[in-house]
Amino acid sequence: MAKFGLRSKSLLALVLACLLALVPATLVGWNIVDGVREHFGRAYVNNFTQLNRQKILAPLSRELALSRRMAQSEVTLQWLRDPGNATAAELFFREAEGYRRDFVDHAYFIARQSDGNYYFNDDSKPVSFEPRYTLNAANPTDGWFYGSLRSPDPYNINVSTDRALKITRVWINVVVRDGTTPLALAGASLNLNRFLDEFVRSGEAGVTPMIVNDNGAIQAHRDATLIAYNSGATDTGETQRVFGLMSDDASRGALQRAMQTARSDPNTVPSEWVTLAGKRQLLSVAYIPELKWYVLTAVDLNAARIIDTGWLWSAGLALILVIMALLLAFGYAVERLVLRPLRRLQQSARAIADGRYDVKLPPGGMDEIGDLSRAFGVMADKVRSHTAELESRVQARTTELAAANREMAVAHKKIGDSIDYASLIQRAILPDRQMTHSLGAHHFVLWQPRDVVGGDFYVFRADGDNCLLGVVDCAGHGVPGALMTMLARAAVDLAISEAGVRDPAAVLVRVDQAMRAMLEDAQLPRTLATAMDAGLVYVDRSGGKIVFSGAKLSLFASNGVDVEEFTGGRRALGDKRLGDYTNQEVALRPDWTFYLATDGFLDQAGGEHGFGFGTSRFASMIKAHARLPLEQQGAAFVQVLAEYQGDLPQRDDITMLSFRFE
Repeated sequence: MAKFGLRSKSLLALVLACLLALVPATLVGWNIVDGVREHFGRAYVNNFTQLNRQKILAPLSRELALSRRMAQSEVTLQWLRDPGNATAAELFFREAEGYRRDFVDHAYFIARQSDGNYYFNDDSKPVSFEPRYTLNAANPTDGWFYGSLRSPDPYNINVSTDRALKITRVWINVVVRDGTTPLALAGASLNLNRFLDEFVRSGEAGVTPMIVNDNGAIQAHRDATLIAYNSGATDTGETQRVFGLMSDDASRGALQRAMQTARSDPNTVPSEWVTLAGKRQLLSVAYIPELKWYVLTAVDLNAARIIDTGWLWSAGLALILVIMALLLAFGYAVERLVLRPLRRLQQSARAIADGRYDVKLPPGGMDEIGDLSRAFGVMADKVRSHTAELESRVQARTTELAAANREMAVAHKKIGDSIDYASLIQRAILPDRQMTHSLGAHHFVLWQPRDVVGGDFYVFRADGDNCLLGVVDCAGHGVPGALMTMLARAAVDLAISEAGVRDPAAVLVRVDQAMRAMLEDAQLPRTLATAMDAGLVYVDRSGGKIVFSGAKLSLFASNGVDVEEFTGGRRALGDKRLGDYTNQEVALRPDWTFYLATDGFLDQAGGEHGFGFGTSRFASMIKAHARLPLEQQGAAFVQVLAEYQGDLPQRDDITMLSFRFE
């Protein structure tokens, strides 16, 4: 039988101890990695769903707004009431061409109920005043049209194939009504291939994005055979509904709960575990109330690359190297601390047995050496134990700090990307293209948010040769201010649609009412400001006048010699006390330039003492530059403000709108 020495026994004991420790440590570590993967997977699917929601909402909401405006146009109604009137028809098609140029795909359609005539114009052919084909109530393929007219909804959005035109698109169908009587369907469409490439095929491996409506009918999916065509007006089969893709009732119930939660609070993005396509996947749901669509993202955490697991191999290799180093260190320690003193004792004992008494014995003799060896063994064990524990704690804390730093970096990047995307969305809603198209060189706009996004925006609505324009300053700046601009923009659009563009005071009153209605049920802190300043001007070029009304904002005018200020109401919109807003008529005189500016320009600190720019300095500035061309005035004002501001930071969002008509 082989005889093991003290060194071999010590090394064998250490190896067995390491193996016993590695087994539970590996199991615990795997569970931790799995939990981290689920945590980051849930964050990933929620952010991915929110991003897809914004990608869908931005283009479709714009197309929907343009489609509804075209459908509600008085020119459209006049033609539909009298289809045989050639003058009304010519006027409609001329106005529709303007809308067609503004639509993303430069295409629109209108189908009359009275005769079923279907009109469609796009860039593929010259504009035609004749119908492309005629719809028939007895034809099942035309059921989408008559189903949409019977529906009480003002519009629907679905994916369908127009077999007569041989095109498949995302269609926006707006019901044109004369009072309560439906007259026609009108709207626009988006190219389905580009829509799928942008929104659906953006997911990575293991990530399945899709879009469904209130009934679960699939509107967009990587597998085109699953899309429920004409689902906005007709019933769809179970295979074209998202619930049909679920493998069990529990998954379908989880999806229904998530959809109900998202619909009750569109700002939330609930997520549930479901079995989809035979795999357990994490499903996240976001709701778009404007389109009545749900944005779904399913992620298979086993297939998706949520976190990089390559570091596990490096960690395993490092652990093996550490164990080998520990074995070598332990063997060397046994040799030096135990075996070498024992050999000395053995040599001394043999020398004494041989009669050499002058041999120097180890200090303390046999008993003392044994006690000392045991004491050293206990001490060495404690030192090794404490060192291992300390190293373990340091390594665990280092790992935690590294993970926290990675999380912070990822979170910082996501926040930055979200804010950049929010800035893109905010810039997209500004009416720059409409103003350039309608006003051209008769205006300039200076828009400088303090942060990436801001609380200022400007308004423009064309009214033939006339127009309504203005600036709005919401309370706050940055992300809170930008969110307030979304509410304020919706309130302004609503007010204009109800009060019209020719009565700025009525628009302000209606905006004030709408903002109060939107915020009255919200339990907001008393310190949170929700008021906003506004100034609106209706330019009546044919009447040679402008009509101004403001809420804590003034209208300035100058001909280079004199400066006039027309003050608005003393109270802001949404203030604790109701304001009184009235219209002021001002002559549209030649060589006079008009200016609207938010308080960010007037309150900007600068100069020698750090005071605000002020109204007097502002009046002197516009008088000095009033005769310059408008595009030169904008650059001049930016330079004047920068020189006054110096090294001081921008205090607030800055917006300035100027116009002049000869």
